Amino acid sequence: MEKWFEASWTSIIAIILTTTGIYLAIIIFTRIAGKRSFSKMSSFDFAMTVAVGSILATTILSASVSLTQGITGLAAVYILQISAAVFRRYSWFQKAIDNSPLLLMNRQTILNENLKKARVTEGDLRSKLREANIIELSEVRAVVFETTGDISVLHTSDENQELETWLIKDVLKH
Repeated sequence: MEKWFEASWTSIIAIILTTTGIYLAIIIFTRIAGKRSFSKMSSFDFAMTVAVGSILATTILSASVSLTQGITGLAAVYILQISAAVFRRYSWFQKAIDNSPLLLMNRQTILNENLKKARVTEGDLRSKLREANIIELSEVRAVVFETTGDISVLHTSDENQELETWLIKDVLKH
């Protein structure tokens, strides 16, 4: 218990230098790989964010992981991310690593089976409709459970306006 408040100057300096080094490595790798590195567009992107955070923390706080090892681990994760972005251009690869968006509501109709698949409750759905300022269900054109886990509400107050099919092209309806 008393070791919680103990640290040598050597260990404090090592942590500061390691933090600076790994932080600079993340900035450099992110500049090379692009902003997509920390987006949340797919499960692969989410895994990237978690991996970088884990490597960052382990490199800074674990005496058993050197700065060189941490930077090597980061480089490997960024290379995987860049490779996935390149291969994502092929539909077979994209289908293998990305989730598909799922339709939760089609106009006023709630698709209960899709709610179950997405593990979204009607209460969650109502909450998202309120966030989108829906005051009548007749305004809803579609509600989509996105690949990121977000819920998008496509709506209009114009009863005659239809949803452009391009917007829901890849959305699973069943």
